[in-house]
Amino acid sequence: MVELSPSRLHGSLSAPVLGSIGFLNEVMGRFPEAISFAPGAPHPETLPDPQMQHYTDRFLEHLGAKGFAPERARRMLFEYGPSRGIINDVVSEALWRDHRIGCAAEELVITVGAQEAMLLVLRALFASADDVLAVTNPCFVGITGAARLLDLDVVPVHETAQGIDLDGLARACRTARRDGRAIRALYVAPDFSNPGGGRMSLDCRHRLLELADQEDFLVLEDNAYGFTAGAGTELPALKALDTQRRVIHIGTFAKVAFPGARVGYVVADQQVLSEGGGTRPLAAELATLKTMVTVNTSPLPQAVIAGMLLEHGGSLVELSRHKAALYQRNLSTLTDALDRHLGGGAALPGIRWNRPEGGFFVRVHLPVRADARLLEVSAAKYGVLWTPMDQFYLDGAGDTQIRLSCSYLDPGRIEEGVRRLTAFLTKEIRA
Repeated sequence: MVELSPSRLHGSLSAPVLGSIGFLNEVMGRFPEAISFAPGAPHPETLPDPQMQHYTDRFLEHLGAKGFAPERARRMLFEYGPSRGIINDVVSEALWRDHRIGCAAEELVITVGAQEAMLLVLRALFASADDVLAVTNPCFVGITGAARLLDLDVVPVHETAQGIDLDGLARACRTARRDGRAIRALYVAPDFSNPGGGRMSLDCRHRLLELADQEDFLVLEDNAYGFTAGAGTELPALKALDTQRRVIHIGTFAKVAFPGARVGYVVADQQVLSEGGGTRPLAAELATLKTMVTVNTSPLPQAVIAGMLLEHGGSLVELSRHKAALYQRNLSTLTDALDRHLGGGAALPGIRWNRPEGGFFVRVHLPVRADARLLEVSAAKYGVLWTPMDQFYLDGAGDTQIRLSCSYLDPGRIEEGVRRLTAFLTKEIRA
């Protein structure tokens, strides 16, 4: 019988970042009665009716209006389809209508969630061992995990309350250049990042794009949580401010529609030179890579997503309006409960938390190490789960922080969960 040595397998298989989600799922499985602030999943109330025929019919009507014969349109839902996607025009129009992100359908690729978009973009951009990926610190494990799979070097840049530390990013560029290397791209989630919850100010957005021009790097913008901004507090996406095609914009329908569809997208309008002197968009190169990864994104979920958009006037904002209000309610419930039960940290010195204006997550600082042992105590004795923050940091800076997600719970469960968390912190940390 063949036995495989770990030393002969890719090193990413033993990387902590790849095991972080599995670890949380294992803990949740062992304590099913615990209130869990761990998953950043959409609330069950936001999931659509399981009868999806209405949405696919709506998309077929759209194809008919574009001149597709009924049989040809129907077959599009059941055949492989083009690797770049079949709903590009609907998504492109929605991005312009709601966010003033201008892109042609051919400058867009419909992907298997945002995760595939990240993997494709990293694979396309990083051609040399001298290329470095910069990320915010703390950072979403999806991008750092994808970089680990591709053996890319990653440098962390601190995230401030106003967004990424631009001085720190400039220093990282200088350091890389001194070492004969270059920051090829920066990953950033400017609106309510996972896990930090930070939001980039408008001034920081403009200055980041200026720095990208000066230092010649691309910006990978993750826009998963921008829709949760309160009415009247919206800020333009980096891509909407991008006049030099520096920004590659990555989005997902997991939160604004439903996660089981596994449909995301990437706007990549950068022009790639060909040997004959012409150009084609980077999106075309990503679509070529996609043929060797997933071949295409399943047409049926694409049709459902497009139908949902069309049902809401072709608008991402209208599609997500109810969900945004629910998440704003949950976030306020969580931060208000922390204020009431933990008293702003007065009762328990050394405990503090941020107050994001949107998104799914609140970050809590503790005066002790928040590790797997402490999580085990919290789950077993007090019936409350949370996420240790150390997995999101590249420099070990988050070992005394926890992440609380408010997205999956009802207000009553959030309130009870904070009561349990307070009891846990009061008794275990003081002990």
